[in-house]
Amino acid sequence: MNLPMKILLIDTCGDMGSVALAETGEDAPKIVSTTLPGRSTSERLVATLRELAGTADFALTELDTVVVVNGPGSFTGVRVGVSAAKGLCEALGLPVVAISRLAVLTEGCGLGRVVAALDAGRGEFYCGVYQDGSCLHEALVTRMILEEQVEGARLVTCEPLVAVALAELAPEVLDAPTAEAALPIALRRIAASEFDDVGALDANYLRRTDAEIFVNQQRGRTPA
Repeated sequence: MNLPMKILLIDTCGDMGSVALAETGEDAPKIVSTTLPGRSTSERLVATLRELAGTADFALTELDTVVVVNGPGSFTGVRVGVSAAKGLCEALGLPVVAISRLAVLTEGCGLGRVVAALDAGRGEFYCGVYQDGSCLHEALVTRMILEEQVEGARLVTCEPLVAVALAELAPEVLDAPTAEAALPIALRRIAASEFDDVGALDANYLRRTDAEIFVNQQRGRTPA
């Protein structure tokens, strides 16, 4: 049985953001959620949170934890979600759990090696490699590096354009992650007391691996 908690979840990484309020303590958490049109401003997000709290019939001051999906994704969207999470945690003295969007995408994929891919622009990809649900590494990669990671693995994405671009690798197109979908990961992190530093909380903007930087330098080209 879950510990009794009230948890706010925020995900504004994609084209459509979402927020959810979860109340645990029963066999199954009680969850109310809603979507955010486009890349909503901070003002719209805060107003939506208040409306959602009214639907859930509890005040934001009753929250125990804030969970934010902190990227990778839309620069503007990620910043909105992270800023809102930090503001609430600082104002209410709450702990925060930051979760990678790639991790949420692979949640439920089961055992084995799973590679998640999202569009990073300019022909590059945000890539997360997971083994039996545990993250091995995440990085910003070129298509060539992604192809190497996919060997012997299950490739998943939630973006149709990525599926088209990587059609030769036969990716599976899953539903886009939502705030609610981050709850199972959040509950495991909370149970293990794996919280993030509110003051140091930032967007999850992935960088290239040192190995890829080295390979590019050996080829006489340094990526921007």
